[in-house]
Amino acid sequence: MPPQRRRNNNFYQRFRLMIPIISAFAAVLLFLFVLISFLAPSPNESDDHIHRRRQYTTVTVEENDAIEKPVFIVPKDGGKLSRDLWSSRNSEHFFGCSNASSKFQKPEVITKPNRYLLIATSGGLNQQRTGITDAVVVARILNATLVVPKLDERSYWKDSSNFSEIFDVDWFISYLSNDVKIIKQLPSSSKGRRAFSAYRMRVPRKCSEKCYINRILPVLVKKHAVQLNKFDYRLANRLDTEYQKLRCRVNYHGLRFTDPIQEMGEKLVQRMRMRKKHYVTLHLRFEPDMLAFSGCDYGGGEKEQKELSTIRRRWKTLHKSNPDRARRQGRCPLTPEEVGLMLRALGYGSDVHIYVASGEVYGGEETLAPLKALFPHYHSKETIATKEELEPFSTFSSRMAALDFIVCDESDVFVTNNNGNMAKIIAGRRRYFGHKPTIRPNAKKLYRLFMNRGNLTWDVFASSVRRYQKGFIGEPKEVRPGRGGFHENPSTCICEDSVAKAAKNSDSRKFSKDDAIKKDVADEVDVDDNDNDNDDDIDNDNDDDDDDQNDLTDNAMFNETMSDYETLNFEGPELEEIISD
Repeated sequence: MPPQRRRNNNFYQRFRLMIPIISAFAAVLLFLFVLISFLAPSPNESDDHIHRRRQYTTVTVEENDAIEKPVFIVPKDGGKLSRDLWSSRNSEHFFGCSNASSKFQKPEVITKPNRYLLIATSGGLNQQRTGITDAVVVARILNATLVVPKLDERSYWKDSSNFSEIFDVDWFISYLSNDVKIIKQLPSSSKGRRAFSAYRMRVPRKCSEKCYINRILPVLVKKHAVQLNKFDYRLANRLDTEYQKLRCRVNYHGLRFTDPIQEMGEKLVQRMRMRKKHYVTLHLRFEPDMLAFSGCDYGGGEKEQKELSTIRRRWKTLHKSNPDRARRQGRCPLTPEEVGLMLRALGYGSDVHIYVASGEVYGGEETLAPLKALFPHYHSKETIATKEELEPFSTFSSRMAALDFIVCDESDVFVTNNNGNMAKIIAGRRRYFGHKPTIRPNAKKLYRLFMNRGNLTWDVFASSVRRYQKGFIGEPKEVRPGRGGFHENPSTCICEDSVAKAAKNSDSRKFSKDDAIKKDVADEVDVDDNDNDNDDDIDNDNDDDDDDQNDLTDNAMFNETMSDYETLNFEGPELEEIISD
């Protein structure tokens, strides 16, 4: 056989021998493919696994023993912080100063005869309080005698209490006797026995001193008695220094609750102190009407949208809102759970006792459950007082609100999830009386953290909260003087100790600018903060020329404050009263 043919024959023989091996190998591969296909998870299961991976991380406890552990685990304690939870830095160097100057003439010198000013307030307790404070100043501007203000008895709050049933009227008159002449009722006219008849009118919002002199004074001179109706926020934010200080004397000294209210309020404060040396108060506005008005989305799905939409239809003036945009702009009140997470991140542990001033909470106990889980020492006036003790107040919404006001005002830390009247007034009082910690959520920044917390570790979340809340915890000079509402930021009435100020300025010159920047950067760790807030600016149609409250900034030391609801014109019935207090 030729050599070439012999080689070909050998090759074919070897190939025939390899066919069974190749077939067997192919069969094994096919079997493995079928087995893998059978054991592989379905697409839905795979997606679910990926979703779980975003929220959980695998932590090895021992060799070959792995468990899934959530990334976002809220600790029970508040962690170690560099600041005191119960006081503000350098607050001892600041004090309230509202005394009149020697140039401020006595009322008997400037008050004109037969010139009487009456006012009818509007809204709930705290909205009425602003009206009373401003009424004293307006009487001074008009050189008129002020008649004790009438309280709104027909508003949404439906409280029939008069001035003397909530405030100590004799103290009010006597304390302010060096500023304005105040009487309890209109006297008889000089021409006869019949009392003066007041001419009723209204003034624009944020009416300035010049506005009152031009609009009201001519009528007052002619009619002798004028009643200004719906008197709330009818005085400009910025006034002469003497008038601003008068505002402070009225609000922080002249307005005192009646003895029964004051005694019950102090009893509630004492009971909170008996439970723990320090306590936190939370003014929680999360009522159905409040949420419907805000137009925000709180995660309740179709049921929530339907319920809140039904409530919103009562106000024909409300236009349809964009929940996402409102959230970005910080217009949405924080949920009870979000408030609890913010407080924990700021260092308040589960052992802290918290007093909650609140109306009807939307969703009831289900909504409050996460907050109570974070802070099990949860109290309210109903839980620390008996029904018998509260009975004299329980049918009067303003008197019940006054009890909450006292407990909140006296607390070590005051927290709010909104920017309503009570939150503003208490924030102003706490600045005036020693800058006690007052936490207002920087909602415009915090919403991103709350929305993405499932993708963050607790440490990253907490450090970001602490950074965003710089300038929102009630420390001195947080708000630039003259910015925000005067009742919230009474800067004219707050003085700094001159010796301490000189020493601080001297010390500050020892540190270079670079050192200060390095310290700032090292203070906190931040997450993605490349925010473009240009489209989040809030338009404010109600600000007059001397009330520029729309300059919002994220500067830690000089943040600006404004009501979330000032952009709307509240002239419809009940609308403003619902969100006012």
